[in-house]
Amino acid sequence: MRLTCPLCGERDLREFTPRGSAVFADRPGPEASPEDWNAYLHLRDNPEGPTRELWWHGAGCGCWLIVARDTRTHEIFALTPVGEAPAP
Repeated sequence: MRLTCPLCGERDLREFTPRGSAVFADRPGPEASPEDWNAYLHLRDNPEGPTRELWWHGAGCGCWLIVARDTRTHEIFALTPVGEAPAP
């Protein structure tokens, strides 16, 4: 699979590292229970279908990207540098 980095152009998938969802949960407050912190830190959704993920181009330019893709087909809809990503 190949991805097109907005800064480097078309690259092999092995240059990129997926880092999880680009949709972040609300951080618990200072009075939150240990269970709330455990859920915030460790429990993540694993959606089937369209999703937005945070990826790092570590073997390339070092850019952090928002990758919009379908987890079933691996179709890439968009790659956008994090600072330029539209609000969800």
